[in-house]
Amino acid sequence: MTRVLLSTYGTRGDVEPLVALAVELRALGADVRMCTPPDEEFTDRLAGLGIESVPVGPPVRALMNATAPPTSAELTRYRTELLETQFAVLPAAAGGCDALVAAGLAQVAARSVAEAAGLRYVYATYAAVNLPSPHHAPPPRPGWPEPAGADHAELWELDAQRVNAQFREPLNAHRAALGLPPVDNVRDHVYSRRPWLAADPALGPWPETAGLEVVQTGAWTQVDDRPLPAELTAFLDAGPPPVYVGFGSIGAAPNIARWSVEASRARGHRVLVSRGWADLAVEGCFAIGDVNHQRLFGRLAAVVHHGGAGTTQTAARAGVPQVAVPIRVADNPYWAGRVAASGVGAALDGPTATFEALTAAFDTALAPETRARAKALGAGIRTDGATTAARLLLDQLR
Repeated sequence: MTRVLLSTYGTRGDVEPLVALAVELRALGADVRMCTPPDEEFTDRLAGLGIESVPVGPPVRALMNATAPPTSAELTRYRTELLETQFAVLPAAAGGCDALVAAGLAQVAARSVAEAAGLRYVYATYAAVNLPSPHHAPPPRPGWPEPAGADHAELWELDAQRVNAQFREPLNAHRAALGLPPVDNVRDHVYSRRPWLAADPALGPWPETAGLEVVQTGAWTQVDDRPLPAELTAFLDAGPPPVYVGFGSIGAAPNIARWSVEASRARGHRVLVSRGWADLAVEGCFAIGDVNHQRLFGRLAAVVHHGGAGTTQTAARAGVPQVAVPIRVADNPYWAGRVAASGVGAALDGPTATFEALTAAFDTALAPETRARAKALGAGIRTDGATTAARLLLDQLR
């Protein structure tokens, strides 16, 4: 039987796409093992699906819910410790496997482990902005200041230098211990020459770029058939479609949630607030926890969110207008930009947003022509990305 190790480190938005891939691989007869953060919600999720889980690194929720953001020095130490943990855990986790699929730059050890064990290695990312291209700048990375005034090529070169400064020495020390040659460019080594892009071509297309053979499979999602809670269904049935305000595992920029509620109510809309990891709450609003977004989003007037890949994809598939207000981290600003560029909503920079800008964004999102464009885009969103990727991987292994 073909055995595959899937590995990632991050929030729910990093883990769930790999869970979708794992489900499809198992449906095609493969055996799957997953490395994820040790947070209970991830290990319980995998246990419920009968997927073997291997906890790696410290809990993510504790980091995201810290009272103060980690300093640059703390993030440097955190990344170094995670690399050491990966080299300690991944070799045993990869035992008996035929392939290793890693998602996210945090998986710095994965390719070296795969090389040492003779496994096929696949690097996957959920957004085109994470891969070097002259068409866009690198995404913001926590703890590293964003440079200004340079062209995209210079910014990508600086990004590679920063990754090397953090990881090259410890990575090459481990590679030497494994009998592997050193690498010069850590970032490009992790990405490989043929990375997979698990994003929908209609929503987040790859701009063809020399030097990389990107395989765009479509977003990795699975059907969620959970019913909505009875009290939420009753709320939805009791009036016109509400506006959803939620920021997932990311804490919203100050005032954004309250302003979003005020702007919604000023336009006659009821409001749903998703508590998320930050335990968000706005007085007088119907608050919800973890519910089925695939069922919920189609019943909304608009979705206000942080620009996460999963939320953006689900809202687009539901054909609902969006207002994306990201904090400047990872691929969130990219997806916010895709919302605006696709004409299915509006995007703001969370840290610099004003109430006036947010109300203008609501007017754009709630306009009839925006809803029409959102419905048109939703009709073209693919749902077979995880199946496509699973078949591709198993075909390559055969």
